[in-house]
Amino acid sequence: MKFERCNVPDVTLIEPRRFGDARGYFSETFRRDLFVRNVADVQFVQDNRSMSAAVGTVRGLHFQLEPKAQGKLVSCTAGALLDVAVDIRTGSPTYGKFVAEELSAENGRQLWVPPGFAHGFCTLLPNTEISYKVTDYYSAEHDRGLLWNDPALGIDWPVAAEKTVLSDKDKNQPKLADLGEVFRY
Repeated sequence: MKFERCNVPDVTLIEPRRFGDARGYFSETFRRDLFVRNVADVQFVQDNRSMSAAVGTVRGLHFQLEPKAQGKLVSCTAGALLDVAVDIRTGSPTYGKFVAEELSAENGRQLWVPPGFAHGFCTLLPNTEISYKVTDYYSAEHDRGLLWNDPALGIDWPVAAEKTVLSDKDKNQPKLADLGEVFRY
């Protein structure tokens, strides 16, 4: 596996090697020993998967508050998506900065999004499926969000705002300036 620190150093892009032949390919997508050595010593407790039928579906930007904050190891198992992680740790030198990486079934890349980051994605192909491991269980009580298209973030989403498919929840999240201190660096 290849591990690459992103422009926000706590976020890591992981590219598993693929071994192919006429049948297709084989790839190790997670090895705890390599993950601990190259990324973080965490324990994953839950796997999640979602499918978005329409191109331009945005889910996020989501996070959970302490003590239920989640780290996420994200991959795309069908289609393609732009995966985004925003640093929302007050006092961080990269506060408000983001990482945006294309993940697809074809490229096999994964993104590690540590606790203290808001996470979201936009689908680039129809019937895109995302799969991710998390370090804590889902908690509705601790579930929060950040407005996906807050101009202060400067995320260049691959879809026009008026063509975006969003949940009502994601349409009404606070901007970064209104978020307050949710994590401390």
